[in-house]
Parts: sequence; structure tokens; C-alpha cells
Amino acid sequence: MSNYTHPPTPDLEDSEDDSDASYPCVLAFNSNDPSGGGGITADILSCNSVGAHTLPVVTGSYIKDTAEIRGHFCIDSEGVSEQARAVLEDVNVQVFKVGFCGSPEALSVVAEVTADYADLPVISYMPGLSWWEDEEIESYLEAFKDLVLPQTTLLIGNYSTLSRWLVPDWSNARAPTPRELAKAAGELGVPYTLVTGITPNAQTFENVLCTPYNVLLTEKFERQDAVFTGTGDTLSAVISALIAVGCDLEVATKEALNYLDGCLLAGYQPGMGLVLPDRLFWTQSMSDEDEGEGEALQAESPTDQIEDFGLPKITTRH
Repeated sequence: MSNYTHPPTPDLEDSEDDSDASYPCVLAFNSNDPSGGGGITADILSCNSVGAHTLPVVTGSYIKDTAEIRGHFCIDSEGVSEQARAVLEDVNVQVFKVGFCGSPEALSVVAEVTADYADLPVISYMPGLSWWEDEEIESYLEAFKDLVLPQTTLLIGNYSTLSRWLVPDWSNARAPTPRELAKAAGELGVPYTLVTGITPNAQTFENVLCTPYNVLLTEKFERQDAVFTGTGDTLSAVISALIAVGCDLEVATKEALNYLDGCLLAGYQPGMGLVLPDRLFWTQSMSDEDEGEGEALQAESPTDQIEDFGLPKITTRH
């Protein structure tokens, strides 16, 4: 059972300076996922669910349904750069989130933009790329190592993905530990690494936050029978958002992992493929809690109620 509790919504009415009356903002570089399972859709829903505003910079689009990724096409680097520069000139950003950018050229733009805002944290997520051609995978991972990792504050990835990428020549008889993966990432400039999906047994999996020198946090969850899509984008986006609203890294990681567990427990299957996390699972429980209060308000001032369009009455914090 998830221990996630929804954070308080920022109090905009008490702001002394109207220019500061806004939600904390996360600028997310990511690809579109037309199935809604991951990508920029996951970033928007996840960040907004925990009290941050998402600034989505689209780097391309998957050709994808809920079952599989069939391909990807990129937006040219100039288009990616212009998207990011336009919004950065207008909005104060607290955190950068980097998902799948599709090409070394797009990664170059990410590196240039984040370097210009070097005081802001960069949360980078590396998804599995086994659906891609080997040559494209190699060039993308090398560009990510050279351009993005030196500016990354926190690297997030599945244990198997990070192992193949960060320690490809591992020759020890035992598998690398999360801290050894963090050490390899640290040699490339990354101070913190979150290794997910470690399977010590058939019933549980672990997620470990560590530095090259020590383990900061270990969270265990029960394995579920379903196979999900979009979990990594969801987790990395929520960590980004919680850091943007002021949580420290360990608290943000713990809360985000519990949030993800709640999303998976409430997961749904819109198509014939994989199960999607329900990133708004918390709205239903809040709706149940507020039902009595809503009915009381309606009884007090029935003429003030908005027109009923027959939509589900789900009350959210926003």
C-alpha cells in the first residue's frame, strides 16, 4: 500500500509580490508519447499532480502504442532550442528534467541550455533503448555521457539499463552494486544516482539512492503482476517537481517512490498493451473525503453552483 500523501498546494493569495505568485516550474525536455503512457504527457501530469507547473519542451515523438515502440522521429535542434529559450525568457524555472531527447543534436541543445543556468538542478532519466537500432543507441549514449551527465545532478535509471551503460566491461563474477553504478556515474560528473527495479527476490524490488561513496536511501515495494509503461518518466518527473517545490533530495525521492507505487496500484489499461500508471489516483480519495463538504456547500447556496454538464464530480487540489 502506498504511503504517498499529496503535498499542500502553494498559497498564492498570501504572496506579497504578485510577480512571485506562481507554482514552481519544471522545464522538461522529452519526446511525445501518443499512447499517453510516458514521455512529455507523463511529465505534465506527474509534475502538476504534486504542485509544480510543467514547461514541456518537445524533442520529438515516439511512434508508439500501449504495447510497443515502433520508432521515433526528432524535432530539429533549432526547434528544440527555440522552444526552451522562449519560455526561459518568460518564466522562472526551478528544475530541469531530461527524458528521451532522440538525437545527439538535441542533447547538445540540452547541454547548452542547462549550462546557461548552471545553478539549477538537472534531473536526467535514461530509459531502456532496446527498441532502437544499435548504432543509434551507441551514438545517443555517448552524447549523453559527454554532454548531459557532466551537468546532471541526479541520474535515474533501471538497474539493468544503467549496468549495461555505465559498466559495459564489468568482469566481476558478481553483479555491480548500486553504489558501484553511482561511482561509475560519479566519474562522469554525476553526484547522485537513483537505481530502480533491483530484484533481490521474486516478491519485491528495491530502489536505491546513492552517491559514489554511500547509500542514502533504500525503498522496497511489492512486485505487481502487471507490466507497466511510463514508470521511469513518472518517477523522474515527480522527483523534479518535489525538488522544485522545496523538498530535499532524499525526501523528494522517498515521496516520489511512494507516489509511483500509488500510481501503479491504481493503474489502468486503455488499450490492448501494457498498463499505464494512474497519475491522478489521489484525486479519487480526495473526492471521497470532500464529498460531505461539497454537499453542504451546495445546500447552502444552490444558485451559485455551476451548470451541470454531466461530468464526473472529482475535486482536486487545483
